[in-house]
Amino acid sequence: MNPILITIDGPAGAGKTTVSRNLAKRLGYRYIDTGALYRGVAFEAKARGISHDDSAGLEKLCMSLKLEFVPAGGELCLLSNNKDITDQIRSPEISMFASAVSANPVVREYLLGVQKTIGQGKSVVFEGRDMGSVVFPDAEIKFFLDASLKTRALRRYKELSSKTYLEIEKIEKDIKQRDENDMSRSLSPLRPSGDAIIIDSTDLSAEEVVDSMLLSIPEYIK
Repeated sequence: MNPILITIDGPAGAGKTTVSRNLAKRLGYRYIDTGALYRGVAFEAKARGISHDDSAGLEKLCMSLKLEFVPAGGELCLLSNNKDITDQIRSPEISMFASAVSANPVVREYLLGVQKTIGQGKSVVFEGRDMGSVVFPDAEIKFFLDASLKTRALRRYKELSSKTYLEIEKIEKDIKQRDENDMSRSLSPLRPSGDAIIIDSTDLSAEEVVDSMLLSIPEYIK
């Protein structure tokens, strides 16, 4: 097998995390959730009372951060300065704040370097929102995973129901707002790159999506 770099972009709730993990597992690749990196910065910024538009404060914060993924129990945990923040970054509040923080050039520049360092050895599946369009424009394979708003809201509702109580209408409203934020920002807006393979997962299971992806890259995985 020739080692390659694969990117999977798409909006919140499209199923990127499950699909990316499963694809990486079937290929024997590393899986990197880049959204977790933005959530990590957002979590640390919020803990310090730093606003999403405070560039000076965010720059100082980023210079002090050491974000890294470490394997634990078959999963990857996110450490911030050696502290496990994996669970703390998954709240809807941090998700919305991460969407705002991700639009700040200071944060994007910092995490661009982190992501490119991780991707140097290839054999990686990167999940995110601008992996194929901005961070890794030369990636061998790029996917853009989408689904209807209602389907994405239901998936997120099921994901969060065991951790916190939220009405599905509120989740759908939050996802719609995040879509608008991500697609309308001037810096690296959410959109598929011109050479991305677009997959609508509305009526597909995660395994069906992975099967479809594998059919798209046979020349690389022989």
